[in-house]
Amino acid sequence: MSIDRFILKKLDACPEEHTRANLLQLFKIRIKKAERAETSQVRTHII
Repeated sequence: MSIDRFILKKLDACPEEHTRANLLQLFKIRIKKAERAETSQVRTHII
């Protein structure tokens, strides 16, 4: 199972609000990191 699926599964099942907030923050960080990597790849292919 990928880490992203793991985070989503835990978010879905977690009743503790503080833990949910931390998991959501982690997921947002992973999304931003993936976006930066994709942008970097596009720039590399253009040059």
